[in-house]
Amino acid sequence: MRNSFLFTSESVSEGHPDKVADQISDSIVDLFLSKDPEARIACETLTTTQLVVLAGEIRCKGVFENDEWAPGALDEIEATVRKTVKDIGYEQAGFHWESFRFENNLHAQSAHIAQGVDESGDKDEGAGDQGIMFGYASDETPDLMPATLDYSHKILERMAADRKAGTAPFLEPDTKSQVTLRYANERPVEATAIVVSTQHAPGYYFHNGEGDEAKYTELRKYVLGVIADVLPAELLTANTVYHINPTGRFEIGGPDGDAGVTGRKIIVDTYGGASPHGGGAFSGKDPTKVDRSAAYITRYLAKNIVAAGLARRCTIQLSYAIGVAEPLSIYVDLHGTGTVDEGKIEAVIPQLVRLTPKGIRTHLGLNKPIYKQTAAYGHFGRTSEGDSFPWERTDLVDKLKAALAA
Repeated sequence: MRNSFLFTSESVSEGHPDKVADQISDSIVDLFLSKDPEARIACETLTTTQLVVLAGEIRCKGVFENDEWAPGALDEIEATVRKTVKDIGYEQAGFHWESFRFENNLHAQSAHIAQGVDESGDKDEGAGDQGIMFGYASDETPDLMPATLDYSHKILERMAADRKAGTAPFLEPDTKSQVTLRYANERPVEATAIVVSTQHAPGYYFHNGEGDEAKYTELRKYVLGVIADVLPAELLTANTVYHINPTGRFEIGGPDGDAGVTGRKIIVDTYGGASPHGGGAFSGKDPTKVDRSAAYITRYLAKNIVAAGLARRCTIQLSYAIGVAEPLSIYVDLHGTGTVDEGKIEAVIPQLVRLTPKGIRTHLGLNKPIYKQTAAYGHFGRTSEGDSFPWERTDLVDKLKAALAA
């Protein structure tokens, strides 16, 4: 690792069009899991000007069986979608929770996929697809997350909370942030650049002599205050550069400004580029899909390894084949910061956690409607939100230490 370098991560708010799509997809996952904990869901969402489209495959007892919807099910799906958009805060002419056109194209899960992954007799439940999944942890923040991403998320969370509380009425839902930090000896020592682009109420811009300078100054002062509250004071220096709405006017945003699709913010969802990514998105997928559940268990394992003091940084990879229960490979990289051999950890992990799809779901308790809240501000590092993020627990620390000491 170089002694000094710059690293950058970005985040997007719940009102970003791709995040609107993610939250809608996960609200559908939660709806079906609340009816049937063994439901199978793959729900993709498209959002654009005054339109939301669902597409995908499901199987859910009591809701969708034998290619038939239960009475009232379609109305409940639409109501769930509209409430999700309402909760985000979209009441604009180009995208309004109450009046957008809604299309539901969900249909039955393929029988050929089901036969390969369902549990039957002495056959364990197989993985729903092939793939590779990564988990990561770093001790640079209390949440054991990359600082650049952690701060990017928290800036936007604070802005959304203020918008919804009415204390920043000039804010609209669509916002992006980006934080660049200088590292020395693998520790963040200075914020060199911070970018915040936020959709705003009419008139709150000033660019190239156009707009209202007083209103823009109010917005800029507010954003700078949020940044100062979120980042440690020692990281903000006289050299820190701030870009607040650098393109000027940003009144048209959200799905009216750009189409949104489920699964397009996978780096925002995970580690902000600090770790490899296997390519599979999370939102819209029930926890039998290893794209989601295996990514959660690898985060859980990596976090517990770092929390146990076995390393300052940890990356874990798992791989699966469709229809096969056990992972094909386990890889651990401690990035030269470990106190034990990586091979020993690789050997110990399967003794402590069963890494089959069913084993992961059982260990973390994933067959519950907990996913909508994961779909904005990151799936990882959410330590203050209790059992809603069970992969953030550090209850494996003592077992890891004991197993490696044996």
